Amino acid sequence: MHVKRTATLVVVGLPVTAWLYAAVTAPSRRASMAPIERVSPVEARSEALAAEIARLHERLRPDAAPRQPGRNLFAFTARIASPAAPAARPTLSEAVVQVPIAATPFKLIGVAEDPGPEGPVRTAIVAAPGQMFLVREGDTVTERFRVARISADVVELTDTIDGSTLRLALR
Repeated sequence: MHVKRTATLVVVGLPVTAWLYAAVTAPSRRASMAPIERVSPVEARSEALAAEIARLHERLRPDAAPRQPGRNLFAFTARIASPAAPAARPTLSEAVVQVPIAATPFKLIGVAEDPGPEGPVRTAIVAAPGQMFLVREGDTVTERFRVARISADVVELTDTIDGSTLRLALR
Protein backbone atom coordinates (compact mmCIF):
# COMPACT_ATOMS: atom_id res chain seq x y z
CA MET A 1 0.00 0.00 0.00
CA HIS A 2 2.93 2.24 0.50
CA VAL A 3 3.99 1.91 -3.09
CA LYS A 4 0.53 2.80 -4.39
CA ARG A 5 0.27 5.83 -2.11
CA THR A 6 3.75 7.01 -3.02
CA ALA A 7 3.05 6.63 -6.74
CA THR A 8 -0.19 8.63 -6.41
CA LEU A 9 1.57 11.36 -4.49
CA VAL A 10 4.31 11.55 -7.11
CA VAL A 11 1.88 11.53 -10.06
CA VAL A 12 -0.37 14.19 -8.53
CA GLY A 13 2.26 16.07 -6.50
CA LEU A 14 4.77 16.66 -9.31
CA PRO A 15 2.39 18.58 -11.60
CA VAL A 16 1.05 20.62 -8.65
CA THR A 17 4.58 21.44 -7.51
CA ALA A 18 5.61 22.40 -11.07
CA TRP A 19 2.53 24.61 -11.37
CA LEU A 20 3.27 26.38 -8.06
CA TYR A 21 6.94 26.81 -9.00
CA ALA A 22 5.99 28.34 -12.35
CA ALA A 23 3.53 30.73 -10.68
CA VAL A 24 6.18 31.96 -8.21
CA THR A 25 9.06 32.39 -10.65
CA ALA A 26 7.15 33.61 -13.76
CA PRO A 27 7.20 37.38 -14.46
CA SER A 28 4.05 38.94 -13.05
CA ARG A 29 1.48 40.65 -15.16
CA ARG A 30 1.77 43.74 -12.99
CA ALA A 31 5.39 44.20 -13.97
CA SER A 32 4.57 44.11 -17.68
CA MET A 33 1.67 46.58 -17.38
CA ALA A 34 2.17 50.32 -16.97
CA PRO A 35 1.82 51.45 -13.38
CA ILE A 36 -1.49 53.11 -12.54
CA GLU A 37 -1.07 56.56 -11.10
CA ARG A 38 -3.51 57.32 -8.38
CA VAL A 39 -4.33 60.99 -7.88
CA SER A 40 -5.36 62.04 -4.42
CA PRO A 41 -8.49 64.21 -4.08
CA VAL A 42 -6.37 67.16 -2.93
CA GLU A 43 -4.17 66.97 -6.02
CA ALA A 44 -7.24 66.70 -8.27
CA ARG A 45 -8.79 69.80 -6.67
CA SER A 46 -5.52 71.74 -6.93
CA GLU A 47 -5.23 70.88 -10.63
CA ALA A 48 -8.81 72.06 -11.22
CA LEU A 49 -8.09 75.24 -9.28
CA ALA A 50 -4.94 75.91 -11.31
CA ALA A 51 -6.91 75.47 -14.55
CA GLU A 52 -9.61 77.90 -13.33
CA ILE A 53 -7.00 80.48 -12.32
CA ALA A 54 -5.38 80.27 -15.74
CA ARG A 55 -8.80 80.73 -17.40
CA LEU A 56 -9.56 83.81 -15.27
CA HIS A 57 -6.15 85.33 -16.01
CA GLU A 58 -6.86 84.96 -19.71
CA ARG A 59 -10.19 86.72 -19.20
CA LEU A 60 -8.54 89.69 -17.50
CA ARG A 61 -6.53 90.55 -20.57
CA PRO A 62 -8.54 92.97 -22.73
CA ASP A 63 -9.32 91.83 -26.24
CA ALA A 64 -9.94 95.25 -27.77
CA ALA A 65 -8.40 98.62 -27.11
CA PRO A 66 -10.79 101.27 -25.75
CA ARG A 67 -12.17 103.80 -28.16
CA GLN A 68 -10.25 107.05 -27.73
CA PRO A 69 -12.84 109.72 -28.52
CA GLY A 70 -15.04 108.31 -25.81
CA ARG A 71 -17.33 109.94 -23.35
CA ASN A 72 -15.83 112.26 -20.73
CA LEU A 73 -17.27 111.25 -17.36
CA PHE A 74 -16.32 114.60 -15.84
CA ALA A 75 -18.13 116.80 -18.37
CA PHE A 76 -21.61 117.83 -17.21
CA THR A 77 -23.17 118.58 -20.59
CA ALA A 78 -22.74 117.20 -24.06
CA ARG A 79 -20.77 119.37 -26.44
CA ILE A 80 -22.30 120.08 -29.79
CA ALA A 81 -19.52 120.88 -32.23
CA SER A 82 -20.34 123.23 -35.04
CA PRO A 83 -18.22 123.00 -38.16
CA ALA A 84 -17.43 126.74 -38.16
CA ALA A 85 -16.36 127.26 -34.54
CA PRO A 86 -14.12 125.05 -32.46
CA ALA A 87 -15.86 123.40 -29.53
CA ALA A 88 -15.25 125.21 -26.26
CA ARG A 89 -15.10 123.37 -23.02
CA PRO A 90 -17.99 124.35 -20.71
CA THR A 91 -17.14 125.89 -17.38
CA LEU A 92 -18.63 124.64 -14.16
CA SER A 93 -21.11 127.52 -13.93
CA GLU A 94 -22.35 126.81 -17.48
CA ALA A 95 -22.59 123.10 -16.90
CA VAL A 96 -24.74 123.17 -13.77
CA VAL A 97 -28.37 123.65 -14.64
CA GLN A 98 -30.84 124.54 -11.90
CA VAL A 99 -33.98 122.49 -12.26
CA PRO A 100 -37.06 123.72 -10.40
CA ILE A 101 -38.90 121.21 -8.27
CA ALA A 102 -42.07 120.17 -10.08
CA ALA A 103 -43.65 118.12 -7.32
CA THR A 104 -42.30 117.93 -3.82
CA PRO A 105 -40.93 114.50 -3.00
CA PHE A 106 -41.24 115.18 0.74
CA LYS A 107 -44.08 114.28 3.05
CA LEU A 108 -44.51 115.25 6.70
CA ILE A 109 -45.27 112.11 8.68
CA GLY A 110 -45.35 113.53 12.17
CA VAL A 111 -44.04 116.00 14.72
CA ALA A 112 -42.63 115.05 18.13
CA GLU A 113 -42.36 117.49 21.05
CA ASP A 114 -40.07 117.38 24.06
CA PRO A 115 -40.36 119.91 26.89
CA GLY A 116 -37.43 122.32 27.01
CA PRO A 117 -36.41 125.27 29.20
CA GLU A 118 -37.46 127.77 26.50
CA GLY A 119 -40.60 125.96 25.37
CA PRO A 120 -41.23 122.74 23.45
CA VAL A 121 -38.40 121.38 21.31
CA ARG A 122 -39.94 119.90 18.16
CA THR A 123 -38.59 117.19 15.91
CA ALA A 124 -40.19 116.67 12.50
CA ILE A 125 -40.38 113.30 10.78
CA VAL A 126 -40.06 113.93 7.03
CA ALA A 127 -40.26 111.13 4.46
CA ALA A 128 -38.69 111.13 1.01
CA PRO A 129 -38.61 108.30 -1.53
CA GLY A 130 -36.53 105.60 0.14
CA GLN A 131 -35.45 107.83 3.08
CA MET A 132 -36.71 109.20 6.35
CA PHE A 133 -35.36 112.27 8.13
CA LEU A 134 -35.68 113.23 11.80
CA VAL A 135 -34.91 116.96 11.75
CA ARG A 136 -35.00 119.96 14.05
CA GLU A 137 -34.87 123.65 13.19
CA GLY A 138 -31.63 124.45 11.38
CA ASP A 139 -31.01 120.88 10.16
CA THR A 140 -30.79 120.02 6.47
CA VAL A 141 -33.06 117.71 4.51
CA THR A 142 -30.94 116.41 1.65
CA GLU A 143 -28.35 118.95 0.57
CA ARG A 144 -30.84 121.38 -0.89
CA PHE A 145 -33.30 122.15 1.92
CA ARG A 146 -32.85 123.55 5.42
CA VAL A 147 -35.55 123.41 8.12
CA ALA A 148 -36.61 126.98 8.85
CA ARG A 149 -39.47 126.47 11.29
CA ILE A 150 -41.43 123.63 12.88
CA SER A 151 -44.89 124.22 14.30
CA ALA A 152 -47.35 121.70 15.74
CA ASP A 153 -48.57 120.59 12.29
CA VAL A 154 -46.45 122.42 9.65
CA VAL A 155 -42.77 122.32 8.70
CA GLU A 156 -41.20 125.05 6.56
CA LEU A 157 -38.23 124.06 4.41
CA THR A 158 -36.08 126.75 2.78
CA ASP A 159 -34.39 126.01 -0.53
CA THR A 160 -30.69 126.81 -0.15
CA ILE A 161 -30.29 127.47 -3.90
CA ASP A 162 -33.04 129.98 -4.65
CA GLY A 163 -34.36 130.81 -1.15
CA SER A 164 -37.95 129.68 -1.82
CA THR A 165 -40.01 128.18 0.99
CA LEU A 166 -41.67 124.78 0.89
CA ARG A 167 -44.39 124.02 3.45
CA LEU A 168 -45.24 120.51 4.51
CA ALA A 169 -48.42 119.97 6.50
CA LEU A 170 -49.78 116.94 8.34
CA ARG A 171 -52.68 115.29 6.58
